[in-house]
Amino acid sequence: MISAVTQLAISLIERESVTPNDGGCQQLIAERLQRLGFRVEHLAFGAVSNLYARRGTERPLLMFLGHTDVVPTGPRERWSLDPFTPEIRDGALYGRGSADMKGSIASALIALQQFIEANPNHPGSLAVMLTSDEEGPAKDGVRRVIDELESRAEKIDYCLVGEPSSKDRLGDMIRVGRRGSLHALITIRGVQGHTAYPEKALNPIHALAPALVEFCAMSWDAGNAFFGPSTMQISNLNAGTGATNVIPGELKFRANWRYGTASTTASIVERTEALFQRYALNAEYDWEIGGEPFLTLNGALVDAVKATLLEHLGITTDANTGGGTSDGRFVAPTGAQVVELGPCNGSIHKIDEHVSIAELDALVTIYQAIFQRLLK
Repeated sequence: MISAVTQLAISLIERESVTPNDGGCQQLIAERLQRLGFRVEHLAFGAVSNLYARRGTERPLLMFLGHTDVVPTGPRERWSLDPFTPEIRDGALYGRGSADMKGSIASALIALQQFIEANPNHPGSLAVMLTSDEEGPAKDGVRRVIDELESRAEKIDYCLVGEPSSKDRLGDMIRVGRRGSLHALITIRGVQGHTAYPEKALNPIHALAPALVEFCAMSWDAGNAFFGPSTMQISNLNAGTGATNVIPGELKFRANWRYGTASTTASIVERTEALFQRYALNAEYDWEIGGEPFLTLNGALVDAVKATLLEHLGITTDANTGGGTSDGRFVAPTGAQVVELGPCNGSIHKIDEHVSIAELDALVTIYQAIFQRLLK
């Protein structure tokens, strides 16, 4: 017999919701939450669907944060099944989004249902926030919903994110922080000309080359006890007209930093611009902050998650800040405690993505126990 959480996960996976499309997932979820006494808001920004649902008016406010969008499937012919026609095989549920993160959304919804049925008059408040813009640019998703909540002074105390945090077995790893992400589009201006008359032109490729060597070799920081050393990678570099006899007039390149709390956005910007100024380059910068680094080192949420995993799974979890980033980066600056806990991430974004059904069932118990510890 298929469990309630598996059936719900199947229903969500069947809804094709490649970023920024929601595919009807949030409407299905909204109907379930309304039956549990949640007040549901649909907050659409551009092509992005967002859902915010709250039950209760008092603090503390405990929120589950997730995303209903999924990454593209890649070549469908390489899948052993249709990515949006989920199948159960050998104790695992297959389909795009099964692990990242429709499975953990389903677990959270069943856990909320069971918790509320057992505690209809629980203290504090429960909330669910979902977006269809986590796997994409993340500009019209949680970032915008948080702005809306901040504008009406609605504060989140605890944010449990359903990202697939586990490595080898459920609960062996949780995320208590993430590195920040900073992007830059840098334009180096030169003077276009004929390759036969270089004295009448200024080649921005040649001008940039020595500075680029130093730029790529820079050490941004040594890291600290919570984050490894910050890093920078150049992801794109373009110049030229396509002709072999034309010196280009400009060069554009993109750089991305992943940085911890040992650096700041301001320090990275200042050091970068100072370097290119020292080489007398005519440079223009377009900076974009993907998200500041965040860290929830201690607090009631971390304590509740650790205690629950130890009690129910016998695991002393590894609380770390590895990986890329998550929508928790938009919640943490409000002062909320943020912890990411979800199933194993070995197949996420891959062909034949899947999640263990036993993990989904266990997550229901784990999430419900966390709700119980924080809203006694």
